[in-house]
Amino acid sequence: MQSSSTVDQADVVIAGAGIAGVSTAFHLSVGFGVDKVIIVDPLPPLTLTSDKSTECYRNWWPGPGSAMVDLMNRSIDLLEKWTIDSNNAFQLSRRGYLYATADAAHLAAVARQASVVSELGAGELRVHRGHPDDPRYTLSPSAGLAGVPGGADLFLDGRTLRSYFPYLSPSVAGGLHARRAGWFSAQQLGAWLLETARAANAELVADQVVGLDAPNGEIRSVRLASGKSIETARFVNAAGPLVREVGRLSGADLPVFTEVHRKISFRDTRAALPRRAPMLIWDDPQVLEWSPEEKGELESDPDLRYLTGSLGAGAHCRPEGSDEASTVLGLWEYHTDIRQPEFPIPDDPLYPEIVLRGLHPMVPAFGEYLERLPQPFVDSGYYTKTSENRPLIGPVGLRGAIVVGALSGYGVMAAAAAGELGALHVTGSRLPEYARWFSPDRYTDPEYLALLKDMTDSGQI
Repeated sequence: MQSSSTVDQADVVIAGAGIAGVSTAFHLSVGFGVDKVIIVDPLPPLTLTSDKSTECYRNWWPGPGSAMVDLMNRSIDLLEKWTIDSNNAFQLSRRGYLYATADAAHLAAVARQASVVSELGAGELRVHRGHPDDPRYTLSPSAGLAGVPGGADLFLDGRTLRSYFPYLSPSVAGGLHARRAGWFSAQQLGAWLLETARAANAELVADQVVGLDAPNGEIRSVRLASGKSIETARFVNAAGPLVREVGRLSGADLPVFTEVHRKISFRDTRAALPRRAPMLIWDDPQVLEWSPEEKGELESDPDLRYLTGSLGAGAHCRPEGSDEASTVLGLWEYHTDIRQPEFPIPDDPLYPEIVLRGLHPMVPAFGEYLERLPQPFVDSGYYTKTSENRPLIGPVGLRGAIVVGALSGYGVMAAAAAGELGALHVTGSRLPEYARWFSPDRYTDPEYLALLKDMTDSGQI
């Protein structure tokens, strides 16, 4: 990491070296040729929350409106370009997201929504009913992007779905395989973006932004915890979970909150999940099975009683590493934990067991671990969200201040386009159509307020 006692001027200062800040710096330095960009962060790059996700991406997002699909399509376009530019240094794959359900009524709702998302620009919808004249289904390769169709494959017949994914539960009624989706190494992507930006004269300073000097409401310098100041007229708030605190420095009270999200990784020694599986999501709420003794203990604890009731949908997992590896990632936010950011993040000792119990109905072989849990590694981070789970990207507060934040659990997948959009705002360049729907002032836009009334699905897993 680079630190300098002589830094006193920059064209742009960015608070935060997470994936959003690093992407913004890349676009400014490499894409727009901005001469001096300084990223300020007291921590090493991508270590606060960017490395806590499943590192996945998808363009399959609900409406109303196409803004999220448009943003993600642009982001994936950039990711695909960068795979070529970097010789796929960040190991982009295209396994897809497979949403599975055992509920025939819910499957009908999935089908209705899939038609809408397809029309928003997410790609062709191919419907499989188990008939001889069904469209062709193409399996995804283990690695790479070649030969993978876009859009999605909708399976309205559980038997057909299980013919391709036999490890799914016999109870499965059908599902949706979103195809312009997969995962990559966020750390390696961030390292490549940062290295490329630094080669174009960007700098990384180990410090913390603590104030902005802005006579007449226009930014003139950024003050750091070390006592240094950096003269600049343009400031980007890409502070991740701390975006609201940093926003207050520019006179903005950003409408965001933070949720704790966790993930487990463990060695799948029983090979319950095939190494070539896509991202699997169980799309049904569920009531976990407990022994009478376990249920009694849980019901006697007011803080844990909720575990005996209906828990939300969205338990998901994927293989991690090469085909020869054995690691599986598992996640399920069965309990919403909204809190002010604090570090270290409080533990949830039951999380590994609850996640495996939640995955078991989708992949029965995971049940073999319930009597003796594998030794898991638990990692935690924050999702920083707006109420409708859409990002904040654009000018806010003092003149010269831009925010690139509230990227929730999709920061890794959206960062390529979010950083570009932030750079477009900074440089005063022409904005894409979707920019208005992410601007912080959208909450005063009557058209956006009308859209908010129709938002029933945040797209969050």
